Amino acid sequence: MTDFKGILTGTPQELSGIFSAREPGIQDVPKETRLTWWAKHLHLKPEQLICAVGFNPCFRQLAETVTLLGYTPPDLLKLRNEIFSQDVYRKLPLENVLTIYSVVKDCPETLQVMQYLLENRIAKIESRIETTVNSTMIEKYKAEVRAIYMDGIAGIDFAEDRLSKTDSGFRALLNEVVIITESRIIPAGDIFFRGTVLPEEKRKLLNKRLIPLELVEARLDDKSISSREKKMLQDYLNTNKQDHTGHPKP
Repeated sequence: MTDFKGILTGTPQELSGIFSAREPGIQDVPKETRLTWWAKHLHLKPEQLICAVGFNPCFRQLAETVTLLGYTPPDLLKLRNEIFSQDVYRKLPLENVLTIYSVVKDCPETLQVMQYLLENRIAKIESRIETTVNSTMIEKYKAEVRAIYMDGIAGIDFAEDRLSKTDSGFRALLNEVVIITESRIIPAGDIFFRGTVLPEEKRKLLNKRLIPLELVEARLDDKSISSREKKMLQDYLNTNKQDHTGHPKP
């Protein structure tokens, strides 16, 4: 019960039981070091404890627990936001981050805050990747971004912003257009008809069978598409078009 997920999902009564069991020992601990004291006794990093309590769906009912950590509720939430926005898998491992997403997706109020935090967090991670080109960090980043789309954490504004950046190397690294389409946050046809989505990205959507042939034909009717996209679409259509029986044309 005292692991990260247990505190993140624990009821007020359960958390009260965890903290009251050790509460007598906290009396002589200065307020400014209480968080560290509790984290040590719960076998967590202070940052993990702040985020586990701070993202708990019952946070409004955890005033007693927050006080034992040496904070007021507003101060703890501010610290939670700073940690989540700025940490790059050091104090808060990927497993913890994904667990937070799995819980927050069902909490509308916290989800709204999370969508605000995402922009800074992802920008921080991408900046670190550009500096270090660390393969382990890249794999964690890929897993996290996929989770924010598939768990419904990312809002449409986040997705639209990402789709507007045609020169983003990270979009290509993530195969992000495919992920956005699979998450259904934006209709597949809408994405497919955008000029900001590159022909290479559209080819990946086609290879994943995410776009029906009728849309390919409709896109080809647009005289404004580039010659590169037109050739790609025509080649795909020639290879995959079927007759009304469902069998490839000879």
